[in-house]
Amino acid sequence: MGADNFRATLAADQELGAGNVLLRLAEHGADPEMPRVTFDVDVDGIPAWTPLSLATLTERVAARAAWFRGRGVGRRDPVAVYVTSAPDVFLNFLALTWLGAIPALMNGNMPVELAAEFIRRLRGVGVVVDADHAALREHDLGVEILGDAAETGTGDPAQAPPHYRHHPEDPVVITHSSGTTRVPAAIVHSHHGLFAAVRAVRLTESRPYGEVRELSALPAAHTAGIITLNQALCNGYQLLCLSAQGGPFARSAETILDAIERWRPTGVFGFAVTWSELARVDLTTRDLSSVRNWFNTGDCAHESHVRRLVAVGSHPTWTRDGLVDAPGSKFVDMLGSTEMGHGAFRITHRLGSDHYDRCVGKPYPFAEIALLDVSTGEEVPEGQVGHVGLKSPTLAIGYWNDSVTTYRTRLNGYYLTGDLMYRDADGNYHHVDRASDAVDLGGGNWLYTALSEERILKHCPDVRDCTVVATAEGGTTVTDVLLLLADDADAALDRTDRVRAALGPAVAATLRRVVTVPDDGVVMGPTGKVRKFLMRQRLLADAGAPAAG
Repeated sequence: MGADNFRATLAADQELGAGNVLLRLAEHGADPEMPRVTFDVDVDGIPAWTPLSLATLTERVAARAAWFRGRGVGRRDPVAVYVTSAPDVFLNFLALTWLGAIPALMNGNMPVELAAEFIRRLRGVGVVVDADHAALREHDLGVEILGDAAETGTGDPAQAPPHYRHHPEDPVVITHSSGTTRVPAAIVHSHHGLFAAVRAVRLTESRPYGEVRELSALPAAHTAGIITLNQALCNGYQLLCLSAQGGPFARSAETILDAIERWRPTGVFGFAVTWSELARVDLTTRDLSSVRNWFNTGDCAHESHVRRLVAVGSHPTWTRDGLVDAPGSKFVDMLGSTEMGHGAFRITHRLGSDHYDRCVGKPYPFAEIALLDVSTGEEVPEGQVGHVGLKSPTLAIGYWNDSVTTYRTRLNGYYLTGDLMYRDADGNYHHVDRASDAVDLGGGNWLYTALSEERILKHCPDVRDCTVVATAEGGTTVTDVLLLLADDADAALDRTDRVRAALGPAVAATLRRVVTVPDDGVVMGPTGKVRKFLMRQRLLADAGAPAAG
């Protein structure tokens, strides 16, 4: 069977979903020896950087399924997985879904105190940790620690029970939000829901020319990490999953660039923080010629970062001499969130593209979007900012053990994503802010922090990234702008006037200070998103800070 026919068969398979990809690939006769997934750390004695075949993956997962079964784990049992390495996440995820259990995947960067509270709220049956997170054993979790992640691969694969047969609506995994406003929320996804975009788009779109090798710098414990794994397995692409951490919240630029030069991927997946990290480096000094596509999800990527990336890499093009690799790559921006299950919007940037200004493009065909006035539930007119409402088969089932939040985020049949956007005359959507971060300045003026950050980065090319934090107290709004400078920038330079010009008169009138901060001067959640509610608390407490300029 040809590759395209095989993909079509998978897309039509209504038993296939996020919880049984290995099983259904085997049942459809996928090549068991084809290289599939590579990790940058050892796996059960298999050296790092060794491509694992479907047969090897299945055996290693079966060993873990037997291990969990031996500890009494079964159908519908929530089990927390609090580990660092990508194989410890993915192989235990696949093993627990093999049993019909519900893995609760936790980002290894989550502070241990938050992790303990997350697990208590989960009310599961047990936890798996690794050596990096042994401190969790000192906390009252309400459940037992089943063992160390290093032990899970010691089970006997021959003792694994038959693979559980999932119903489309079965819960298959609990992931968590970025935790920017509270303890990270536990979000539960269904067997078909978490696979819906793979079925509707990834298995039906044209297969790229030539060999496809994809590198994932995404957190393995995030929904985006699971989707990337499943779509690569189903499409027959080779996937490299990075585990090495370069900092407290993001894989370093050097880690990612070294992996690109070593492994030669054609595509790289990451979050907005990934591209901010890469902005530290002069990319023209590295060999990135293999990269044809950069894929972003989560937050909208910044124009200043995108332009650096599309200027490097390559793309195939036909000439009179045949097919050649021409300079320049594509950047595919897919705004989404954990609750959305997959990005709902997509826009592609190339060399020469000029459709920025936080444009996120148009919705995927499977996503129905409405921009709503939440006070009335009615749609806002073209050009007016509204709250994003989403209907999509990719949506998470809801918040685990939290029906209040589940129903509070629904309006007129739509899920409220928490984003603010407007739609232009061409039908493109533009993201301006998170609803929790925007401030009404009165007189029809609003302070949109994300849009302000975009404009500052465009006006200040020596600023690698920035955070705008605003708060209203006693009828007065004050704004702090925190700058992360490029490595070769002049730290002594006063950029206040340029920042004011970027913000515009209404927002600039609220500006209290512009300060340069180190990387740890910005409070981030486990996935690298800025925790602006904590930054606002700092701002309120810092009443003695000097004024801007």
